Amino acid sequence: MPAALAEALVPHERVRVARVMLESPLPQLDRLFDYRVPPALADVAQPGVRVKVPLRSAGRSARGFIIALDDHASYKGALSEIDEVVSAVPVLTPEVWALARRLADRAAGNACDIVRLAVPPRFVRVEKAFVARQAAAAAAAAAADDAGDAAAVSGDDASAASTPAVELTGYSASDAAHLAEPGARSAIAAIATVAVLSEEVTVGHWALTVAELARAVHAAGESVIVALPDYRDQEEVEAALAHLGVVEVVRLDARQARPDRYAHFLTALDGRPHVVVGNRSSIYAPVSRLGQIVVWDDGDSLQSEPLAPYVHVRDAALVRQEQSGARLAFVSHSRSTEVERLVELGFLHQVAPTPRYLPRVVPTAEQDDADAPQNAARIPSAAWAVARKGLEQGPVLVQVARPGYAPVLACTTCRAPASCTVCGGPLRVAGARERPSCSLCGAIAANWSCSHCHGTTFRFSTIGAGRTADELGRAFPGTRVIVSDGEHPVLTVDSRPALVVATRGAEPRATGGYRAVLLLDGPRMLARESLRVAEDCLRWWSNAIALSAPRATSVLVGVGGDLARSLATWQQEHVTASELADRRALRFPPAVRLATVTGTVDEVATCLAELRALLTEEEWAKMDTLGPVPEEEGTVRAIVRFDYAIGGSVARHLRALVVKNATTRRSKAGGRTGGYRPPPPTLRVRLDDSEIME
Repeated sequence: MPAALAEALVPHERVRVARVMLESPLPQLDRLFDYRVPPALADVAQPGVRVKVPLRSAGRSARGFIIALDDHASYKGALSEIDEVVSAVPVLTPEVWALARRLADRAAGNACDIVRLAVPPRFVRVEKAFVARQAAAAAAAAAADDAGDAAAVSGDDASAASTPAVELTGYSASDAAHLAEPGARSAIAAIATVAVLSEEVTVGHWALTVAELARAVHAAGESVIVALPDYRDQEEVEAALAHLGVVEVVRLDARQARPDRYAHFLTALDGRPHVVVGNRSSIYAPVSRLGQIVVWDDGDSLQSEPLAPYVHVRDAALVRQEQSGARLAFVSHSRSTEVERLVELGFLHQVAPTPRYLPRVVPTAEQDDADAPQNAARIPSAAWAVARKGLEQGPVLVQVARPGYAPVLACTTCRAPASCTVCGGPLRVAGARERPSCSLCGAIAANWSCSHCHGTTFRFSTIGAGRTADELGRAFPGTRVIVSDGEHPVLTVDSRPALVVATRGAEPRATGGYRAVLLLDGPRMLARESLRVAEDCLRWWSNAIALSAPRATSVLVGVGGDLARSLATWQQEHVTASELADRRALRFPPAVRLATVTGTVDEVATCLAELRALLTEEEWAKMDTLGPVPEEEGTVRAIVRFDYAIGGSVARHLRALVVKNATTRRSKAGGRTGGYRPPPPTLRVRLDDSEIME
């Protein structure tokens, strides 16, 4: 027998190999690495656990997660061994890993950056308590099985696959039946009023709708994820769930202490059906039997992840729904253009209240003689009358654009913005008895003179919440005045008469709802330079109106045209549809996708040229570039616009070019010694940043 054949017939030792994702921000390390599992760790080295592994250079080590295990029966190469299994709890589930990998590829980013959002830091004490509870539950289940309760257990499992019986207050039975269908995808128009759950508890009707949907799905033995913009919304949904008797609620909130957040994360991991309520990162919750995903107010800027790879909760929800087959609902008072696009494509089914709920909205700009002095003021006479009548019954909400007292000052003579004579920053008045000062350096504007006309007196260019509260307090003596903004938030107010002055997004909930709502500073809000200014204003105004009591009057001051008419008829989708049509004509998102490429002049030029070479002629015809234009610190930025059909190809190529740039810079510096580290790569790519159009 030939020696070579005899050697081939000798069985080699079976090597168990772990494929590990490293926790590293370097793009060139965004792949799985193979490590040998030593026999001593074979029992605990399972997919999803945290591990510590060696790196090849300088005796370094890195942390990561085991993604998969494989047996190589005839593997002859030398593999490094896993140093340590940090925790035997599999905290990274296969579903969450698949979601992270898919989203990272779509956004041309690192999967570990998404895993960092999905899996909180470990706390040993919390984890030990969780393991003990799991062991006790397993022992109890085994005892119940031995006692002959297996039939009951199997019955529970069967009920987990049942169809939820959905009933939503204010919606038709046919719409509720659609929401119960497996894999249903919906855009729900929330009812614009409050829901009084008890004498002490009032929530937005949208929160009751979300809670009713979550209760029905959870009662059928499935888990629910509710992704919300901030803690105010979370408290409303939790109050509605408690009112409906749902107890298996898990809160995942950035405001939680880190041990509490990890404890709640482990609870979501325990295999039972839960209702997870949290901010944008809750979309990655490791629940089992996911049956429903709910995203409230996806147009809120807080639903956009500020950390790389900047995945919006809406995109994460769409991908997770596709992978899991769960139901998906986008709930809002005024839908975003992204949701409008999906509705027009037929991907989302519209669900509207039945019968249609129409709040009472009065636009002052559409009234007769709107230019008369009494109607052209910041608070016209019609708004004063509505506020006075509302105060006879309870609290009145006044929404303003800016916090502070007088956040911007101007020269009385030439109307030029007043700037600090020390540093050039803008001047402001912080309070009623405060002297003008610089908002940057804090210097008092003593002996100030205008740099344009040498005038020496100021005027209020903008009026903030504090100044508005003072004016209203003088107009309504003896009435409580409450100010709520980002620095001094107020969560709730009682049903007694009060004037509540709040900036957009900081409006408190009122017991029983507001008896009137005044929407001031509309023209100033619309003057903001943004691609989304119209839909943002509609959303701010709609959410404020939805805090009112039934049959209360809301006054929109100073805004007319299509925006005012759509709000008065409560048909905001007409504006978003028009916005979407304009963006299709201009090739702006969400009609197309965007990629911003930032770096040095040579890096950006090389990246665009290589991208062109990697694309086919058919793909190139579906994209175009804008720029480059100068940025800060010697960099430039180019915008690549491309159709959704080639999104995967463009993202893949851009990701490859980022990795190539990073590795090329390191290889050029490879011959250096003496502890030299090459400069970090400056080429950066970000996908789907629509605010870049500002």
